[in-house]
Amino acid sequence: MSAPTEGATEEARRDLIVGLARELAEAEGWSEMSTRRLAERAAIDLCDVYRHFADLDALLAAVAACALVDLAADLAEAHAEATGSPERAWPAVATAYLDFAYTNPEVYDAMLAMTPDLALGVDGVPAAPRAVFAELRAALAPLAEGRDPDTLAEVGWSLLHGVVMLTRGGRLRPEGQEEREVMIAERLLRWP
Repeated sequence: MSAPTEGATEEARRDLIVGLARELAEAEGWSEMSTRRLAERAAIDLCDVYRHFADLDALLAAVAACALVDLAADLAEAHAEATGSPERAWPAVATAYLDFAYTNPEVYDAMLAMTPDLALGVDGVPAAPRAVFAELRAALAPLAEGRDPDTLAEVGWSLLHGVVMLTRGGRLRPEGQEEREVMIAERLLRWP
């Protein structure tokens, strides 16, 4: 982990602290995270952390918001690569979602389990989760065929999130993982 440079702007220092927190969370888990531990591991002044974040919850929310932006970008890229083939958009986006979730488990928890303010369906939801939802909706809209695209996107997101959490929790058969993912990506949300 590299520490913020002395001449960095406040925004750059804040972004670097968020990045360092993300790295530390993935390496050691949120249960081991504290602002003091982050400052020590990153060789930055604890006051610098508190200058940007009131507490650990504020830092966690910043990590989650940045990660949601990254996820939305990954989904957009996957969707763009499937351009010209609407039937391939959802499988590409679903695969990108699952790859992100399994590659970044601690950050994924921060995004979707530890930050209730980043939820859809509430007034004033931040842009980052709306962007993820918009990418999921765009990939599923061609499959709507008379169904409400927003509801279909909610069901799609629910399926992806559910399989991630159940798989990570050891609740599903490991040997069925690939078939589950193919079913969600290619068959489950289509009309028969």
